[in-house]
Parts: sequence; C-alpha cells; structure tokens
Amino acid sequence: MDSRVYTSTNMAPYLSLFAALSYGVASMAMVFINKAVLMQYAYSMTLLTFQQGVTTLLIHCGRVMGYTKAKGINFATAKKLILVSLFYNANVAFALASLKGVNIPMYIAIKRLTPLAVLVAGFFSGKGRPSTQVTLSVILTAAGVIVAALGDFSFDLVGYSMALTSVFFQTMYLVLVEKSGAEDGLSSIEIMFYNSFLSLPFLLFLIIVTGEFPNSLTVLFAKSTLSFSVIVILSLVMGIVLNYTMFLCTIVNSALTTTIVGVLKGVGSTTLGFFMLGGVEVHALNVTGLAINTAGGVWYSYAKYQQKKNKPPKLISDVESHGRYLSQNWKLLKLK
Repeated sequence: MDSRVYTSTNMAPYLSLFAALSYGVASMAMVFINKAVLMQYAYSMTLLTFQQGVTTLLIHCGRVMGYTKAKGINFATAKKLILVSLFYNANVAFALASLKGVNIPMYIAIKRLTPLAVLVAGFFSGKGRPSTQVTLSVILTAAGVIVAALGDFSFDLVGYSMALTSVFFQTMYLVLVEKSGAEDGLSSIEIMFYNSFLSLPFLLFLIIVTGEFPNSLTVLFAKSTLSFSVIVILSLVMGIVLNYTMFLCTIVNSALTTTIVGVLKGVGSTTLGFFMLGGVEVHALNVTGLAINTAGGVWYSYAKYQQKKNKPPKLISDVESHGRYLSQNWKLLKLK
C-alpha cells in the first residue's frame, strides 16, 4: 500500500481531535462575543450579513491568491447546497435574536437540546439506530438541560421560542452538511464559501424587508468607539473561524459529534455566563442540571470510545478510498 495512505490514516485521529477541540473553543468564544456586540448593537441580521460577506470575500481572495485550494463556484453544486445555506442562516439568525432576550446560561441550555434532535433526525433519515449507551447518554444530556432551564426565573417567551426554532434549523443543516461533505467530496473551506455566498442575497433581502437597513448602518457608524470597533471586528473574524471549524468537525467526525462538542463546551460557557455580561441568579436547579448534563457528555464520550475500540479493522479498499480525502483536509489546515 502507498505510504501516503498509512500517513493519512495515522493522522486521522489527530485531525478528528483537532477539529473537535477547535470547534469547541471557537463556539464558546463566539457566544460571548456576539452577546457583547448585541448588548450595544441590536441589529442581529445586519451583523450576520457582515459576517457572511467578510467570509465570502476572504475565501475568494485566498483562492485567487493561491492560499487555498478551494475551487470556484460550480452552479450544480451550489444548487445542491442551497438548503444547507438557508438552514444555517436561519439557525444563526434565530440564535442571535434569542441572545438579545435570553441570558447566556439559559441560551446554551436550550441549544444543548440539539444532540437529541440530531439523533432522532439521523434515525429517521436512514442512518440507523445508535447503540443503547449512545442513545441513553444523549437523553441524559437533554434531561440535564431541562432541569437547568427550570431554574430560570427570568423567562422570556420570545427568546425561548427563537432559541428552540434555532435548534430545529441547526439540526437540519448539520445533517445536510455531513451528507454534502461525504457525497460530494467538498472540503470544509469550500462548503463554508458556498454557504456564505449563497446566503448573501437571502440576508440582504431580509435586512431590507425587516427595516434594519439603512438604520443599522447609521447606528453602526455612530458607535465608532474603539472598544465597540474591536468587538465588532472580533465578531467578524470569529464568525469565519467558527464556520470553518464547525464544517471541518462535521465532515471529519459526524453531525452528532459536532453537537456533543457543543454540549461539552457549554459547561464552561454556562459557568462563565453566570458572572459575565449581565450574569444570572444561581439556583440549585441550574447546578443540578449542569451536573446531569456533564455526566451525559462524559458517558457519551466513553460510549464512542468503546465503539471505536471494538470496531473491526477497515478493509484496505476502504482505507484507500478515504485516505486522499483525509489528506486533503489535513493540508487545508495549513492553508497552503
């Protein structure tokens, strides 16, 4: 067998770990950065439009200058990914809107319902039934979310409704991203470019229809202080980093793994959220729910480890068929 196949196969576990950790860190940082921006700038749809526009421009420039190997627009591929883009932007739009009325710990608690939704969606889409341990661990994680949410006395019906709607759209786009990456052989950067590019007409239409534009630009220029400018720039940069790490984690691992990483990083985010950016009143139900949620995440990790440990070795043809794809993703990390 070609030595390059061995190399890419040996690198696969490290790439999977890197993808999961980088997504967790980026996702945690993004919640606080967006919350900080929205506390001063309420135009969430305009913020998302800027994030997607900057992402499209930077990837295009990187491709033209030879820093990435992403291919140009293919209309057949773009047609297949329209739903991915719509679901993604619907998810982010509702999530940003919910952050305006829901504190960070409770926002994260609601978003932790996504793994259960992905599990159910995967089963009905023909992916097969997961193991008993995986199923029970995800259910336990979701149960912890519900218990933690019961301790929220600053209930915001609109905010909760938008967060739950975001969970639905996040589930749909995660499943679609995993399918698109596996079947079409698209890299993380290519999916991110298509997603950003295809979303721009939809987002521009929304900010005009909802009346955000042009008032949002007037307010943005009026708030041209150094501190506000810094967090806005951070929001734009971290939007790119989050998108890349999310798509990479979903392709290299799976949609369920991506959502579980989100659950685990949420423990740290929730703890910090009790004290930062407005905070929240500590209640016994919050602590109990977080403990249950963490136990479910640890159990899931153990169950997945046992699955990989007991999994029989792959056939050579299977390794060879995936080796080139894994090697391509590893090179993309270096942004040659």
